[in-house]
Amino acid sequence: MSAVRLLVLGVTRRHQPTHGYAVRRELLSWRADTWTNVQPGSIYHAIKQLTQEGKLRTLGTEGGGRGPSRAVFELTEDGEREFFERLDAALTSVDMEELGAGIAFMDALPRAEVIAKLREQRTRSHAVRNDLLAMTADYPGRHEPPHFPDLLELWSGVFDNLTGWTAGVLDRLERGEYSLADDPDR
Repeated sequence: MSAVRLLVLGVTRRHQPTHGYAVRRELLSWRADTWTNVQPGSIYHAIKQLTQEGKLRTLGTEGGGRGPSRAVFELTEDGEREFFERLDAALTSVDMEELGAGIAFMDALPRAEVIAKLREQRTRSHAVRNDLLAMTADYPGRHEPPHFPDLLELWSGVFDNLTGWTAGVLDRLERGEYSLADDPDR
């Protein structure tokens, strides 16, 4: 899954109608380039590709003030559908980039759904941690470098941390923190 696509769809959905520069500016204000592979070029590439695929619709152009005019976009029904499909997948992912993109837009879903997805994600990351730890007894083998168990230990620690972090987010969600799609005040 491409976190860039989810991020572009999500920012466009949140601020529509919007233009590519505004999407770029928003993602860079989140410092998304530090926790994903999002770069200005990948944002514009995703916008172009999503438009060609019919996930974004061009509404026209607006004056750019000091610069050239800008195309203004909104999500289509297919874009809305892809956004929610990618969001669902991201919230259960053990890939940090994808999960981060999902967390950024979890407020688009009802609380119970986010909790269920994050419980699944926590179970998956705990299982990956356990699988990695179980592998350390088999190494080093004949062909692996002798430091391979250290690598397994590193990654099991990452997934242990992810499991604990997810538990904290779940605790806050279950206590009613964060404003989500089905909250009465939204």
